[in-house]
Amino acid sequence: MSNQSNQPIVSVVIPTRNRPQIVVRGAKSALSQTLQSIEVIVIVDGPDGQTVDALSQISDPRLRVIELPKNIGPSGARNTGVREAKGTWIAFLDDDDQWLPQKLERQLELANSSNYEFPVVTSRLISRTPKGDFIWPTRLPQASEPLSEYLFVRNSFFKGEGCIQTSTLFVKKELMEKMPLEEKFPRHEDWEWLLRVSAMENVQIEFVPEAMAIWHSEMGIKRLSNVNDWKYSLDWIRSTRNLVTPKAYSGFIATIVSHFASSASDWKAFFPLLWELIRWGKPRPIDICLYLTMWLIPEEIRQRIRSVFKKNSKTQPAVFKEISP
Repeated sequence: MSNQSNQPIVSVVIPTRNRPQIVVRGAKSALSQTLQSIEVIVIVDGPDGQTVDALSQISDPRLRVIELPKNIGPSGARNTGVREAKGTWIAFLDDDDQWLPQKLERQLELANSSNYEFPVVTSRLISRTPKGDFIWPTRLPQASEPLSEYLFVRNSFFKGEGCIQTSTLFVKKELMEKMPLEEKFPRHEDWEWLLRVSAMENVQIEFVPEAMAIWHSEMGIKRLSNVNDWKYSLDWIRSTRNLVTPKAYSGFIATIVSHFASSASDWKAFFPLLWELIRWGKPRPIDICLYLTMWLIPEEIRQRIRSVFKKNSKTQPAVFKEISP
């Protein structure tokens, strides 16, 4: 696709810090898109000469590297990338993730055909774990389904029913300028942003039904897990209770908060969190069962069960294997 003004149609924004080899892999997957009219902006979140040097080995004029004088966090880095962007559209990519070659082309086609002024285009993805690859989400949102329930409410014991991940987001720069990411949230900021913008007029979440990205999800879980994670996640959902339904509130605590608390073996949290989801949420029997499962069945066993039941290995596109590390 040509661009007469030589201005990029899409600006890819990749925040990174202290992971030179990983971000090079991600940047190369962005530069390998079939949509050529793009720029790739890597925001190095604080002084990091090793990462800057590694990226300098990529000889593609579409790559721009901006090293910030101090660390401002992932949301601040993404907002900086948006301000620097020259394209009409913004596509976010986490530094440890990858895209399939047609990702931006497919999303641009869907965005241009949308009836809404501000389509927020996402896609399915491959969740890559040590136990295997999983195609998520396993279902798309139903008509009139609240976004919070799509994201946080499960109808089975398996992860990945509803999923919108940062590296799949494709949005207008104008929308990001109107509604930037909230920089006070070091985690869950993508969910918070989605919940806010989904309430705006002329905004619609739209899905490319095929998987267009690889999410190295187990790497992310290990990076984020620590003894305080569950307290942060609980504070976050409490602060955004006006953006979620009671049913979604229960679902978030039953799965996300309980996952972090049980991983930290913080058994003192068991009854307070159970009371939280009952008092302020609208739990269903499956939510209580999920909560108990998180606490009583070790994560390793849950992962093994998930790998046994995964059904997408036969339909996994060959291209995923071609760009695998």
